[in-house]
Amino acid sequence: EVQLVESGGGSVQAGGSLRLSCAWSGFALHDHALAWVRQAPGKEREGVACFSWLYDNTFYLDSVKGRFTITVDNAKNRLYLQMNSLKPEDTATYYCIAGEDRCTGSYFYYGMPYWGKGTLVTVSS
Repeated sequence: EVQLVESGGGSVQAGGSLRLSCAWSGFALHDHALAWVRQAPGKEREGVACFSWLYDNTFYLDSVKGRFTITVDNAKNRLYLQMNSLKPEDTATYYCIAGEDRCTGSYFYYGMPYWGKGTLVTVSS
């Protein structure tokens, strides 16, 4: 069965950096897209970053462009999100997700059925 396990969340001051990791199992990278989604209490979900091996495309939320980078290490079955220049607005629970979909538009996560349990990122002023 498909499993996704996030790690690397924590507390950091504005301007700092964190790297989130996601370990996956139960599927082959070439058949799926991998992505990061975040949600803060009382706010809508936001598709943060997406990587599709099958369709060879990526997507970044406008507010994180130039600050966040999504990468994948297929040899280790690991997905990463490097987050630099963090802002208080980035505070949220971050989820690693996967699905048979391409990375197009702000709602790329629709139709991606596999989700991890999330890791909390807190950015203080």
